[in-house]
Amino acid sequence: MNNFKTMNQEEFFKKITAHAKEYGFIFPSSDIYDGLAAVYDYGQNGVELKKNIREYWWKAMVQMHENIVGLDAAIFMHPTVWKASGHVDAFNDPMIDNKDSKKRYRADVLVEDYMAKIEEKINKEVEKAKKRFGDAFNEEQFVTTNARVLEWKKEIETISHRLYGAMEKNDLADIKKLIEDLGIVCPISGTRNWTDVRQFNLMFATQIGSLAEGANTVYLRPETAQGIFVNYLNVQKTGRMKIPFGIAQTGKAFRNEIVARQFIFRMREFEQMEMQFFVRPGTEIEWFKKWKEERLKWHLSLGIPAENYRFHDHEKLAHYANAATDIEFNFPFGFKELEGVHSRTDYDLSRHAEFSGKKLQYFDPETNESYTPYVIETSIGLDRMFLAMFSYAYTEEKLEDGSERVVMKLPPILAPYKVAILPLVKKDGLPEKAREIMDNLQYDFMCQYEEKDSIGKRYRRQDAIGTPLCVTVDNQTLEDNTVTVRDRDTMEQIRVNVDELHEIIRKKISPKR
Repeated sequence: MNNFKTMNQEEFFKKITAHAKEYGFIFPSSDIYDGLAAVYDYGQNGVELKKNIREYWWKAMVQMHENIVGLDAAIFMHPTVWKASGHVDAFNDPMIDNKDSKKRYRADVLVEDYMAKIEEKINKEVEKAKKRFGDAFNEEQFVTTNARVLEWKKEIETISHRLYGAMEKNDLADIKKLIEDLGIVCPISGTRNWTDVRQFNLMFATQIGSLAEGANTVYLRPETAQGIFVNYLNVQKTGRMKIPFGIAQTGKAFRNEIVARQFIFRMREFEQMEMQFFVRPGTEIEWFKKWKEERLKWHLSLGIPAENYRFHDHEKLAHYANAATDIEFNFPFGFKELEGVHSRTDYDLSRHAEFSGKKLQYFDPETNESYTPYVIETSIGLDRMFLAMFSYAYTEEKLEDGSERVVMKLPPILAPYKVAILPLVKKDGLPEKAREIMDNLQYDFMCQYEEKDSIGKRYRRQDAIGTPLCVTVDNQTLEDNTVTVRDRDTMEQIRVNVDELHEIIRKKISPKR
């Protein structure tokens, strides 16, 4: 069972942050100096899980698409890039302070949390009805006819319309009024003593050596997409790319988030995995729909049940977009954005053409015309994907013999180590045989060798880091070249020949198609 179903959010986060630290997944940054808020380091197991997610994305996005290529743009960019993209003038969050606690909050997040509580009421009402009606329960009919649920849904719709309308118009006074009208209190002080709402720019500025214009302020990039747009012509010409084609990139981005919380869900330094797909104007909505489905398929290929994902179409579109949706994941704190799919029109290339004076167009030999391509963007936070997998995988189980275990039920293809090689005892030639087996496997798979403690304790440690298979070498191995293979999830053990291990491991870690 996944435990956030049975424990509160705070309790669950304490458990997973403790587990992440204890087993070398994630440490607070600068831990010996008491850490730095909203910045984290990935430990020896965390860096493997993160790398595996990144590689799984890259393989699906670049290796499996002949018309998508990769890029690794620099973090520092010419400051005019951020003027052209709109980040200098408009990359702001509406912030509000509580005068009693002196804590600062994102005003829109306070309202969204309020709406999430109403949604939680709806979910509880649905669960109660499920128990009452059993197999005869029709959820769709219930949520479209139950008076209480309909009232709550209408309330969410009204609040949402007012919030996003005010944000669209930059009506900060109305956002504050909405917070007051809803009676939202500060989670720390419990009071409603709020300041006015103000805009706060999220970019980190720093200094660099002299530039051509004499300016020396540059920014740490707040997103990776602009590095793709300014390289559009370089890639298109050198790769002789024909539209439609895509450019993919993974890399660090930086945002001076005031409200950074929920572990690694929102951080100041994070990693993105983005792909910008360039298409002919007029075909963008068709491609937008295609990439929506394609990206959801990628998530589902990891074997996590479909009910943990949902699309959330944007009511409030960014000024540059003509369609946008989020793929939301059921985190322990509810459904939240995991990945965004946006139809960005020709906004980015047109702005960079205007500010740079360069023609960023494509000559289409099929139509014999030049045009500025439209762009479909898919953007996923690597750290959020890590948290989604980590929180879903963390499982506490009570076993038949009354004992308990913590097991990380990670998708096998993402697990830090694919197999642990365990000699039953540290003598009788078993460690030597185990090392021989490991030498044969580790070129193809991440393997871990362990010989300390009882075999039961070693199984538990491997369960706790999510290793899908354990191979135990015993005296019989020396006689007939067979080993015991134990499955992490079922704990079932089978006896196989050493020569079969490659195929067994490959089968275990292959993605669901």
